[in-house]
Amino acid sequence: MSYRTLDDLAGGQRVLARLDLNSPVSVGVVQDNRRFSRHAETVTELIEADHRVALLAHQGRPGRDTFLPLEQHADILADHIDHHVEHVPDTFGLTARDAIEALDPGEVILLENTRMTDDELPERDPAAHADSDLVRTLAPMFDAYVGDAYSATHRRHASIVGLPTVMDAHAGRVMVSEYEANSAIATREFDGEVTMVAGGKKATDVIDVMAAMQDRVDNFLLAGVVGELFLRVVGYDVGRDIDEEDVYESQWRANRERIRLLVENHPSSLVFPSDLAYADENDERAEDTVADVRNKDHDYRDIGADTVSQFSEIAGNSAAVFVKGALGVFEDERFSTGTARLLEAIGRSDAFSVVGGGDTSRAIEMYGMDEEAFSHVSIAGGAYINALTGDPLPGVEVLRGEHGRNRDAARDRA
Repeated sequence: MSYRTLDDLAGGQRVLARLDLNSPVSVGVVQDNRRFSRHAETVTELIEADHRVALLAHQGRPGRDTFLPLEQHADILADHIDHHVEHVPDTFGLTARDAIEALDPGEVILLENTRMTDDELPERDPAAHADSDLVRTLAPMFDAYVGDAYSATHRRHASIVGLPTVMDAHAGRVMVSEYEANSAIATREFDGEVTMVAGGKKATDVIDVMAAMQDRVDNFLLAGVVGELFLRVVGYDVGRDIDEEDVYESQWRANRERIRLLVENHPSSLVFPSDLAYADENDERAEDTVADVRNKDHDYRDIGADTVSQFSEIAGNSAAVFVKGALGVFEDERFSTGTARLLEAIGRSDAFSVVGGGDTSRAIEMYGMDEEAFSHVSIAGGAYINALTGDPLPGVEVLRGEHGRNRDAARDRA
C-alpha cells in the first residue's frame, strides 16, 4: 500500500483527524476502552508538532441507545493524552466553524458526532461524498486530513472517504499499524505453519474468512458456534438450538453447503473440538466428549480441557496465528478456560500473532494478560474481517497516492 503518514506531515498546520471512538455504553455512560488509548498516540503526536487539531468521530447509530453526543468521549480522550480536549456540540455549522477558526497551535477540539449529520451515513462513492455539504464546508478550513479510523474503513461514509478525496491525506498511527498487521495473512510469507482460530457466534463472518483464506492457512481451530456447525456437518449431534433460541438453525441453513465444501476440500486443515463444556444441574462447569453426545439437551459454552491442550500445542508451534472469535463465553469465568488458555499459549509463543475483534481482544485485559505479548491486538471488527477476506477497505483505498489534487477545487466550491 502506498500512503503518506504523519512522518510526511509538516508541523504547525491546521489538521482535521478522523478517529474511531465508538464505544460500549452502559446506562448512558460511555466506557473507556482500547480505542482511546490507541488513538491517543496519533493525537499526542499532532499536538507536539504544534498543529491546530480538530477531531471527527462517531458514536452509535440513529435510533439506538448508544447514539450519543461526544462530550464524554472528549473527557476520556483528554485523560489519555493528558491534555484538554474541548467538545464542540456541532459538526460543521457556525459553532463548529468558529471553534475551528479560533484554534491555537497545540489545541484540540472534538467536533460533534458525525452521524448526527444527514451527510455522513449514506453509503456513497468518494466523489459523491466529496460534493456533500459536510465535506465542502470542512475541507477548505484545513491544511491536511489524517485518517486514523481504521475500524471504520469498510464504510463509505463522508468523513471516511469524502474528506480525504479533496484534502492532503495522511494515515495516522492506528491506521498504519492496523492495516499492516491485519493484512499480513494475505501479504506476508511465514517460515512455518499459519493457524487461524475460528470461533465466536457470527458463523457467517468466520466462514467468509475461512473460504477466503483456505489456501493460506494450515490449521483452522474450530470453536464456538462455528465449531458446533462444523461438527454437525460431519455427523455429530451438536450445533442445534435448545428450546426457542435461534443461534444455530438460521446460520446452519445459510452456511451448511459452504461448510460441506470446506470439509471436503480441506479436511486436513480443520481441527475439530473433541470435547465441549456446559453448566450442569448444579450450575458447575462440566464437559462432554463430542463423540458421546446424543440428542443435545444443553448449551455448550466453551471447549473442553482436551481440546484446549490440542489447540494450544498447535498454536504454540505455529509461525503465525490469527484469532477471529472467542472459543467460549469467556465473560463467565467458568467458561473462560478455552479463550484464556489459548491466548496465553499464543502469547508465550514466538509466533507472529494478531488478535482481532473487540470481544476477543477484551479477554486479554479481563484475564490479566500483557498486550505486548502479541504482535498486534486489533480494535477493528468489520474492517478486520474485510482485511482477512480481501474485500475492499474504501477508507484505506482513498488514502493511496496523491490526495491533495482536488483541495484547491474544494476551496473554490466552498
